[in-house]
Amino acid sequence: MLILPPLLKDSVAAPLLSAYYPDCVGMSPSCTSTNRAATAGDTSPGKLEASKVAPSALVPGMNRYFQPFYQPNECGKALCVRPDVMELDELYEFPEYSRDPTMYLALRNLILALWYTNCKEALTPQKCIPHIIVRGLVRIRCVQEVERILYFMTRKGLINTGILTVAADQYLLPKDYHNKSVAIVGAGPAGLAAARQLHNFGIKVTVLEAKDRIGGRVWDDKSFKGVTVGRGPQIVNGCINNPVALMCEQLGISMHKFGERCDLIQEGGRITDPTIDKRMDFHFNALLDVVSEWRKDKTQLQDVPLGEKIDEIYKAFVKESGIHFSELEGQVLQFHLGNLEYACGSTLHQVSARSWDHNEFFAQFAGDHTLLSPGYSAIIDKLAEGLDIRLNSPVQSIDYTGDDVQIRTTDGTGFSAQKVLVTVPLAILQKGAIQFNPPLSEKKMKAINSLGAGIIEKIALQFPYRFWDSKVQGADFFGHVPPSASQRGLFAVYYDMDPQKQQSVLMSVIAGEAVASVRTLDDKQVLQQCMATLRELFKEQEVPEPTKYFVTRWSTEPWIQMAYSFVKTFGSGEAYDIIAEDIQGTVFFAGEATNRHFPQTVTGAYLSGVREASKIAAF
Repeated sequence: MLILPPLLKDSVAAPLLSAYYPDCVGMSPSCTSTNRAATAGDTSPGKLEASKVAPSALVPGMNRYFQPFYQPNECGKALCVRPDVMELDELYEFPEYSRDPTMYLALRNLILALWYTNCKEALTPQKCIPHIIVRGLVRIRCVQEVERILYFMTRKGLINTGILTVAADQYLLPKDYHNKSVAIVGAGPAGLAAARQLHNFGIKVTVLEAKDRIGGRVWDDKSFKGVTVGRGPQIVNGCINNPVALMCEQLGISMHKFGERCDLIQEGGRITDPTIDKRMDFHFNALLDVVSEWRKDKTQLQDVPLGEKIDEIYKAFVKESGIHFSELEGQVLQFHLGNLEYACGSTLHQVSARSWDHNEFFAQFAGDHTLLSPGYSAIIDKLAEGLDIRLNSPVQSIDYTGDDVQIRTTDGTGFSAQKVLVTVPLAILQKGAIQFNPPLSEKKMKAINSLGAGIIEKIALQFPYRFWDSKVQGADFFGHVPPSASQRGLFAVYYDMDPQKQQSVLMSVIAGEAVASVRTLDDKQVLQQCMATLRELFKEQEVPEPTKYFVTRWSTEPWIQMAYSFVKTFGSGEAYDIIAEDIQGTVFFAGEATNRHFPQTVTGAYLSGVREASKIAAF
């Protein structure tokens, strides 16, 4: 047993931890880079304060979105660790460090810093060892421990993740992990994330995909001149520590940061006074604040639809305050409610007032909102590289009664594996498209049905020239003030899909009640509605006919049938955790509808795949 814990000198993590006392994070106080960063501008002896500069900016070559460590007094940042405290799963894996975690923290912090300094190559024990600079024979123990800690962090997906590929003789985990076979149902972000992780661990993986392409709800259209347009997701919401930002760094892809300006244009062509938008945005958020207060003491059985509760609060406010909003102010409020329906993927009268934003109770991704200009397919294609993927293989049944899982596709082909990971969309689980033997438990089915399979649709249009430029003056998007509540989800925002402002492509979204209204229309009729709206917004000029367009039909895609999940009235966020529970250590589940912290996103789907790969590897 060590009398005094080792403290690392000149740790790569030092610039990232300059706001901490060095010995609290496993580093030597004589570490020059720590002292230099910590004492610059120090005004009070003995007190360290967090720098206003992002710590990653102090490390040459580190992406500014990489902020793996909390700074003092900082909280609520996703995928962030406290450098001076062990996490619960770390304590469970390494109980011997529970009394004095100094050595563990020193090595863990070093490993994280090394990974984020160069995430394009696999981090191995051999690459860490030269950075373990410590006085005395205790270095031998540190060298032994760094291997254990590195393998644990690799298995958990904290390092050596993303689109990293490794050769067969360089698997990321020891041979003890290699004696497994896994079948993965679905080649979307969740399935491919898990497959890439497990393959890199040295585990045999077969991916079964129902469609004739990979990606699932990621489906990019590259036929527009000079621009990629996602039929599915293409926006990254919050880039700090987001694995999508990590994979973009690995691929050398740059994302376009959205500007904040969004002019709201009324039908007739007038741009709405920004003070009106600001006032109604404040009122909109105040309504949601009242909903948050109302639900504090409400049980699941006392839940009501979010739309109903907002209407009730709005009417009570108008009655009690005597304030009357103008017609335009009412329309701007409808614009913001339409945006909320877009975020939920549903009309507000289906969404739970009690749990509509359940994930906000957990740390979320902060930072820039960006457009992934090359499309998510750039990431998906790289994740899939070198994997055994069987396209056109819809799974019909999964039998896990025996030692191995028996999987059968609709054409009668059979597959056998020790474990199976199911990553199909929530709508497919709800419709019972896959027969499980034994059937899924009543508890799991109740959770599956307590969530809603949300739907939004997209339209993209290419024009002969950028007719909107003079009016929106370089903004990345502009809003459409709806003339009535029933039309609030119809082309509410138009996105300029070319960050360079050279090509002439706009994309808009159909959400809320508008989804049902366009379901009976053909693509040409939807296009005509969209063009009629654009001609109202730009009434003072001629709006040309588009040279190319598409309209998505996610609700009728046979193996998808949805956009993203939401919590229905009387449901709760706990349903996400219940759906994610494995069955007997044999059948596992991933996908955005299994990620309570980050649902509705490619990021959430990806992380759920990494999570399940870790669980499968540990069994």
